[in-house]
Amino acid sequence: MHILVIEDDLDLGRAMQKALQLEGMHSTWLRRAGDAPATFPAPEYDCILLDLGLPDGDGMTLLSRWRRAGVAIPVIIVTARLALDERLAGLDGGADDFLVKPFAMAELVSRMNAVTRRHARHAGDVWRLGPLEIAPRARTVRVDGIPVDLSPREFQLLLELARYPGAVVAKSALSTRLEPHGEPVNFAAIDVHVFNLRNKIGSAHIRTVRGIGYVLEPQ
Repeated sequence: MHILVIEDDLDLGRAMQKALQLEGMHSTWLRRAGDAPATFPAPEYDCILLDLGLPDGDGMTLLSRWRRAGVAIPVIIVTARLALDERLAGLDGGADDFLVKPFAMAELVSRMNAVTRRHARHAGDVWRLGPLEIAPRARTVRVDGIPVDLSPREFQLLLELARYPGAVVAKSALSTRLEPHGEPVNFAAIDVHVFNLRNKIGSAHIRTVRGIGYVLEPQ
């Protein structure tokens, strides 16, 4: 997963990035509201961790702007504000969850996994997309109930596409997510992995959007 962290505290920001890296996640860290994107035309991020008290503005303003623009990326508010009305305002304003500082990093990761599952409409341990069944934790795939043997890279690619069923996932996003802590995977290698994946799960499951990326068809 690729996570956007908007947090001005240096120590907390570093700790969050380290915790995400240990979980195998890639993150982008911003410290000012003014540096945050106004909108997200492609599913570049899987979740946003948003501090409310930023040095140049309020996180709620960012959240309201994103929701008005139709941005549906899950947002977890991370803040030191303890008042109940603050939490209710955040949730009513479009946040998916609310975490009060200080918090355990394990809880943060657990809440992120929960909101991203809900967002992707995958509430259980098995993701079902027509005849396709994906078990992320068990790292297994079945088509019409028959197990499919995928390489680690093919499974990772399928998982990234399955997070956004029916939506175009850009090659640029896949390139980063397939190798979050190293050099991005080149586009030619992605094309080869998609070719092999189609041979194993059926070509009808993955559609190419020329010049942009791929779509996993929900069927």
